[in-house]
Amino acid sequence: MQIAILAHEKFPERAKTALGVLRYGTDDIVAVLDRDNAGARVSEFVPDVQDAPIVAGMDDLESDDVDALLIGISPIGGEFDETWRGDVRTALEDGCDVVSGLHYFLSDDEEFARLAAANDCELRDVRKPSDDLGVADGVAGDVDAEIILTVGTDCSVGKMTTTMELARDAREAGYDAAVIPTGQTGIMIEGWGNPIDRVVADFAAGAVEEMIMEIGDEHDYLFVEGQGSIVHPAYSAVTCGILHGSMADKLVLCHNAGQEAIHGYESFELPSLSTYVDLYEGLAGPVSDADIVAGALNTSGLDSDDEAAAAEAVETYADELGVPATDVIRFETDTVLEALLED
Repeated sequence: MQIAILAHEKFPERAKTALGVLRYGTDDIVAVLDRDNAGARVSEFVPDVQDAPIVAGMDDLESDDVDALLIGISPIGGEFDETWRGDVRTALEDGCDVVSGLHYFLSDDEEFARLAAANDCELRDVRKPSDDLGVADGVAGDVDAEIILTVGTDCSVGKMTTTMELARDAREAGYDAAVIPTGQTGIMIEGWGNPIDRVVADFAAGAVEEMIMEIGDEHDYLFVEGQGSIVHPAYSAVTCGILHGSMADKLVLCHNAGQEAIHGYESFELPSLSTYVDLYEGLAGPVSDADIVAGALNTSGLDSDDEAAAAEAVETYADELGVPATDVIRFETDTVLEALLED
């Protein structure tokens, strides 16, 4: 499928859905839409993902070249930015499907629904949960697979990327591993999943458990995509739902190098790493005996050419946690996988 990705004014720093699809998706990305960077190419900003031209809008693309427009950004609250309306309208008029991970459902938008019907297009809101979810039974730990969950010190610290990289590297090493997608980006990449941050609170743990029960006896390892942070003033409930619903065996703590405050809530300082370890392990304990056995440090905010500084940051992070750690994009994952996949 030929995909265009909308990432206006956010690419690449605040367009994690766009980057996730560019890095792990299997579709052909024909363009990224970003008014601020039109005329450039993806490779000028991110060299290790699928390359594509950056254009100002859908009007710059031939309609025959695009099968679907994907919304590749999600602002705080997941709202639709009205400056995107023209691009979505053009896509639908050209007969393109539109895939969105927003809390604002495009299928409920009167104009978009009318255009989709008139042009035989699909509006796919991946954050719209199933109608038949229920409460957890507390049985995810009964599956044959070892369950590995990524947890974080904040949102946007690399939990999805870490999940995808570790699962891919585990498979390449000969292990039978699969991903449990819990957010819009993971769902878009894997083609299935439950959007836990949109599920009724009583059903959040059950939605995770349902996915684990569906495939847990078919694989040896399940890598569960974490969301949010247990100390986040807005999103901690989602984190707890995934932690308890997954009944994880092992945890990987993800963090941004140098980050000191919660993004978007800068009056809240990040606690110490030891506090995170105590909180995650203590909260998991009554449900599953899960320990933080590895760390993942996102060093993308450091100088991209200074490998020594990045390596030193990772070493310091590992020493403070007392477990193996890596940057899953810059460096190898062998030592982390060894800690996760050992019996």
